[in-house]
Amino acid sequence: MPNITLCGFMGSGKTTVGKALAKILNCTFIDTDAEIEKRAGMPISKIFEKSGEAAFRRMESDIIKELAGFDNQVISVGGGAVINSENARKLKSYSTVVFLDVDAGTVIKRLCDDNTRPLLSGPDKYQKVKQLLSQRRSFYASAADVIIDGRGDAKCIAEKIAESL
Repeated sequence: MPNITLCGFMGSGKTTVGKALAKILNCTFIDTDAEIEKRAGMPISKIFEKSGEAAFRRMESDIIKELAGFDNQVISVGGGAVINSENARKLKSYSTVVFLDVDAGTVIKRLCDDNTRPLLSGPDKYQKVKQLLSQRRSFYASAADVIIDGRGDAKCIAEKIAESL
C-alpha cells in the first residue's frame, strides 16, 4: 500500500487520527515530530530554544526524505512541514497527502492546556493561531490530494479517510 501523509495545523489531529488510520489499514504509524525528538534526545521546544527553528526544519526535511524509501506507512508531519515546497513535493511523490482542515476555535480548544508549542508561546494564543492558520492554510491545501474536515472524533475521521482512499 502506498503511504498516506497527514498534514495540517498543530492541533488538527494528525497524530491521533494517524494512529487510528494506521490501525484501520494495518500499517506502520510514523510521527515525524516524535521521530525528531527521539533522534535529538529532547523535546521540540528545547530544539527551538537551543538550536532554533531552522535546525528543527532541517531535521524534519531529512526525515521526510528518508521516509520515501518505505511503503505501508501513515505519516503525520509537523504543522510547518509542507510550508517548505521541497518537503511538500517529496511527500506528494511517495504518498497520498491528506489535509486535516480545522478552524482556529478547534485548535484553541484542543491546545488550551498545551504549553509545549514554541510557535504559540506568550500571550493571546487565539490571535497567534488565527494568524498562523491563515498564513498556512493555502500551503496545506495545495500540498493535499484530499481535504478532510478535522473536527470531530478521530476514529470517525480516520474511517472517512480510509473510505475516501
